[in-house]
Amino acid sequence: MPVARVRSASGEVFWAAIAQERAVPLRSLDGGELSLVELLREDSLVKAVDRRKTEASFDLAECTLLAPIDRQEVWAAGVTYKRSKTARMEESDAAASCYDKVYEAPRPEIFFKATPHRVSGPLAPLRIRSDATWNVPEPELALVISPDFRIVGYTIGNDMSSRDIEGENPLYLPQAKVYDQCCGLGPWIVPAEEIADPKSLGIRLTIERLGQTAFSGETSVAQMARELPDLAAWLCRENSFPDGTFLLTGTGVVPDSSFTLQTGDVVRIEIDGIGELSNRVVQATV
Repeated sequence: MPVARVRSASGEVFWAAIAQERAVPLRSLDGGELSLVELLREDSLVKAVDRRKTEASFDLAECTLLAPIDRQEVWAAGVTYKRSKTARMEESDAAASCYDKVYEAPRPEIFFKATPHRVSGPLAPLRIRSDATWNVPEPELALVISPDFRIVGYTIGNDMSSRDIEGENPLYLPQAKVYDQCCGLGPWIVPAEEIADPKSLGIRLTIERLGQTAFSGETSVAQMARELPDLAAWLCRENSFPDGTFLLTGTGVVPDSSFTLQTGDVVRIEIDGIGELSNRVVQATV
């Protein structure tokens, strides 16, 4: 049963279990406001949700799904698919050897992506930088990791990237990746217990422009060169996440070098067993 962060028609924001097109509010066991970390601290996300269901429910069609995050950081792994390695090597001759080496290296590329206020949920805008000319979405399986470093759930992530900035100099990666509305998450969190084999999940990307398909592509988590628990372990090495964290696991779908996002584009990402994350693209302001 998915777990979502929801805003009701009256404006109330709460965590909810999603079942049969209904949003069932969850309550904190200590009587206070429920936070995601309270759910992540339990041994089973499914059991944590079951223990906190209320008798109330809302029609999901009358609610707004928000990004399923409250106090967590979002991190990301890069160059985990061969297609991503090839694309990064195309960005810059100077950086080509770096991307080639990290694809094969024991230590993965792990970088910081977003704080909660930089994350957009379903149907919310995602931005492209005004000082970039080559912007793309990156559809990714996102891991939901507990404070004690367990993978407890999965959601869909969009790791927006300014490829010309990163290609100019690899040291510009934070500027290519981290800015307001740079990350999409949603539509909800599916407990890990409900995904029997995450490596089998298919990932599909569609970009619509003026009502037409401007780009589409697909891949599978099976094409990833690394194992999901291994990526989580590297992120958590010498690190701590008291509220839990999210880890985007890399992209295997990259548009050709001639493509860049434009204002008004609609980016749709589908992942088997999870759902669809759709966002509209807007232009960042200086």
